[in-house]
Amino acid sequence: MGTGFDVFMLVFFCYCFWFLHSVNGIGVNWGTQCSHPFPPDTVVNMLAENGFQKVKLFDADYDTLKALGRSRIEVMVGIPNDMLATLSTSLKAAEKWVSKNVTAHLSSSGGNIRYVAVGNEPFLQTYNNSYLKSTFPALKNIQTALNKAGLAGKVKATVPLNADVYETSTGLPSGGDFRADIHDYMIQIVQFLSQNGAPFTVNIYPFISLYTDSNFPVEYAFFDGTASPVADGSTSYYNMFDANHDTLVWALRKNGFDSLPIIVGEIGWPTDGDRNANIQYAQRFNQGFMSRSSGGRGTPLRPGPVDAYLFSLIDEDEKSISPGNFERHWGIFTFDGLPKYSLNLGTTNSGALIPARNVKHLDNKWCILKPSVKLDDSQLAPSVSYACSLADCTSLGFGTSCGGMDIRGNISYAFNSYYQKNNQLDEACKFSGLGTITRTDPSSGNCKFEVMIEPYYGGTARRRSSMVLAAISTIWILLMVM
Repeated sequence: MGTGFDVFMLVFFCYCFWFLHSVNGIGVNWGTQCSHPFPPDTVVNMLAENGFQKVKLFDADYDTLKALGRSRIEVMVGIPNDMLATLSTSLKAAEKWVSKNVTAHLSSSGGNIRYVAVGNEPFLQTYNNSYLKSTFPALKNIQTALNKAGLAGKVKATVPLNADVYETSTGLPSGGDFRADIHDYMIQIVQFLSQNGAPFTVNIYPFISLYTDSNFPVEYAFFDGTASPVADGSTSYYNMFDANHDTLVWALRKNGFDSLPIIVGEIGWPTDGDRNANIQYAQRFNQGFMSRSSGGRGTPLRPGPVDAYLFSLIDEDEKSISPGNFERHWGIFTFDGLPKYSLNLGTTNSGALIPARNVKHLDNKWCILKPSVKLDDSQLAPSVSYACSLADCTSLGFGTSCGGMDIRGNISYAFNSYYQKNNQLDEACKFSGLGTITRTDPSSGNCKFEVMIEPYYGGTARRRSSMVLAAISTIWILLMVM
């Protein structure tokens, strides 16, 4: 072979390695619906130390994008659903958004923004068509704005969609097509994505199938091959993820878009808030998925590596629990940056998750129910209801981590959650004289009474604003619980 061929082969293999690395690197979702979020630099360090090469965001926070810009981690930046209406009717608004949240970070901090997520699961049936007419126009305007900014070849707009946008008429993947009531809207979106070289982004959750269907075969949710296979013609499906993913592939194929790239925008398993949301199942599911991914294994119809983002990095104690109490427990790390279980991402020397660095907690003290209070006290029920409405009691209930405690334990847990969320203010443990502060850890078995981390307020202006809000909050606490 000649020298020219050798050089060509070297360049070719380097290109293939770069392509696989950039497209199929380990990704994770970073949500920030937390009462006590980490400083962005702390999270970016977590991402880097754990070998995450991609991150998906749900908004476009300046400090977050600035911190990521210094890391070279690939970014999918998000646009919340409540912005879709404005962006759908105004190209100028889209251009302004792109300039502020994409172009500025690409030029100033060397950010590696690759995608813009236009909305988040906007076609969910629970939204009652609220975003049906604004999603596609917003997608078009954002991609047009990216193109006008000279970013057509670098940044692509996509729409993270829930797996309920497609369905199967036969119960098998080969019966897949887009949901009848949104079929025309989906074809518009898919055609636009195809024309612009953008991927189809879908969120797939086998846990939700188990949560919503008591007859769902548990083993079919996992990847270790112990479930009875489902035959679809000559193809056998051994797990729900493959079947769900390939139902989408069939839907794309039937409508003429067989080669459209697919990104799995969210995939994971929660660890609390439901009897099937536990450490054991989460570890089994996520490790099974990561082992498949690191081995380059895809699905029967898309056998190549799956481009995916784990959901999620850190627990979020302020997420809506309308879908279920598990919503606040998707993280592979706890709220204070500790790994919940063993998970080998294949990216660290030890094969273990690396915790957040330099985390500072508040004092080791907790709010509990006074031992002298009798359980028939008329103030107990409204006090617990008040605490849980403003804090997080999703670890209480049947099959949860704190489900085995007695009534006094449940009340103390609720009181402490509220107390910690309010930065251990003395006033936040009054509860009409029912609460008391202790320095003896009341945790019991698998039920941990948390001590909150020190609050992060960001820049100077935001810090001043938070101080004002804290003062107002204190006044309300005094009025409600004295």
